[in-house]
Amino acid sequence: MEENFRFLRDSATEYNLLLQQKNKDLIVKQNHEIHIATLKERNRIAREIHDNVGHMLSRSILQAGALAAVNQQEHLKEPLHALTLTLSTAMTSVRESVHNLHDDSVDLKGAVLELTSDFSDYQVHLDYDMGHYVPASVKYCFISIVKEALSNIARHSNGNEIFLTLREHPSLYQLIIRDNGTNIRQNPSGMGIENMQERIKQLKGNFSLSVKDGFQIFAAVPRENH
Repeated sequence: MEENFRFLRDSATEYNLLLQQKNKDLIVKQNHEIHIATLKERNRIAREIHDNVGHMLSRSILQAGALAAVNQQEHLKEPLHALTLTLSTAMTSVRESVHNLHDDSVDLKGAVLELTSDFSDYQVHLDYDMGHYVPASVKYCFISIVKEALSNIARHSNGNEIFLTLREHPSLYQLIIRDNGTNIRQNPSGMGIENMQERIKQLKGNFSLSVKDGFQIFAAVPRENH
């Protein structure tokens, strides 16, 4: 009787723990879906602003400029100049807003997770500590390097674990990729290193690749250039 009671108690405890974990997983999944939907909506709004408001402002700037060019009345020169200046300022503001919306629409962490999802034969460890705002140029650069690095690990390394670190420091954005391989079957120069170096160089950053103790990439991009 007592054994049956303990069994039922343990089973109930295990069931409750399993249910709690499923609820947590469901919340994480729902939050991720909401985040993705939000990013898509931002992207849609950015396109509409660019295609509609941006187009109308461009036409208005041209029309105001044309009016100023043919105007012969002295008392209208200053108002037309002020109108052109206001429209130009508005156009600049719209462009900046669209740019910021597009920056936010690139989900860096989501993109990295999607890339690693294809590597089910590896144990992937992701250490992600980036701030809310990361420039699109840095996002695209890091995504490209992660993609190339994962491909190299799959082709040339005998490791079974991959460690990814994306971290934001006060003065730089940092990317570290390494594995636990011991037998790299390729010279580093043949691993697409030039493309990765060029991407980091364009952002005035530093890049290094090593195959001495497994495959390892280190990249750092200064924040002040963005």
